[in-house]
Amino acid sequence: MRIKYHIKAGFLGLAVWATIGSASAQTLLNVSYDVSREFYKDINTAFVAQYKKTTGREIKVDQAHGGSSAQARAVADGLEADVVTMNTTNDVDFLATNGVVAKDWLKKFPNNAAPTSSTMLFLTRNGNPKQIKDWDDLIKPGVKVVLVNPKTGGNGRMAYLAAWGYVRKKGGTDAQAAEFVSKLYKNVPVLAKGGRDATTIFLQRNIGDVLITFESEVVSVDREFGVGKVDAVHPSVSIIAPNPVAVVERTTAKKGSAALAKAYLDFLYTDEAQEIAAQHALRPTSSAILKKYSNTFKPLQLFAVEEYFGSMQQAQKVHFNDGGQFDKIYINQ
Repeated sequence: MRIKYHIKAGFLGLAVWATIGSASAQTLLNVSYDVSREFYKDINTAFVAQYKKTTGREIKVDQAHGGSSAQARAVADGLEADVVTMNTTNDVDFLATNGVVAKDWLKKFPNNAAPTSSTMLFLTRNGNPKQIKDWDDLIKPGVKVVLVNPKTGGNGRMAYLAAWGYVRKKGGTDAQAAEFVSKLYKNVPVLAKGGRDATTIFLQRNIGDVLITFESEVVSVDREFGVGKVDAVHPSVSIIAPNPVAVVERTTAKKGSAALAKAYLDFLYTDEAQEIAAQHALRPTSSAILKKYSNTFKPLQLFAVEEYFGSMQQAQKVHFNDGGQFDKIYINQ
């Protein structure tokens, strides 16, 4: 089997396409969030090989990446994804509300349809010159913080909620959390569109002292920019960020690809895929594999969205919808 990867620019921004096998091979499109490119390149190679071995059939898997909310809107507007693999549940809920995925998508796969999860940590420049150790250091005068706009990407929403939850976890009130988050955004020189855009701003444009991003981005930075460019700082408290997945039933019904789409998402729960996830610093649901990679996944005090925000849908409504808490904080900067 000949495997060839190439880069193709499209209306969604940078998209990575995997071309595998013959032109007649059945094609699957995975529309995903910004910083999962390298992970799904490896997943697709493994899945294509496994599918060929078990069924004898040639397939190819295409990928498209961008800010998760922008991707969800593109799918809702007609982009024919067979599956979506996002970084917050509300982006999939949005598609369910629009009749694109099943209303009960959370029940379609194990662990509330989240084969992996991540959390938010800090990347500083090598040597951590500003000596950033925890959330409180991010609101100090002179510290410039790069993060994703929570209106366009789940990376940004999780960073916002992690900062808010840090104050609550320490015993603070919502009013104190709002004050803290307001101070944080006063130290933000620019809001990125998505996770990879944030990394580019930080490392290529050399803006900011610290980048708040997913734990998995550490591996991508080391691979793309070289080991030693950044230091990873694990704060005392952070948030559990599930990576939800769903079959796009509107597309699979049209293409007849429902079985292939389900097989693809089922594969994410296998030991082989869970190993690949751990190698990309995505937290596997397999406790055995998580334990095996204990050096990668540092012990953190983690909280779930439900602990302080009710649900991701409720957090979206209160904090990120137009006129919500984020708008009030950011407009008043």
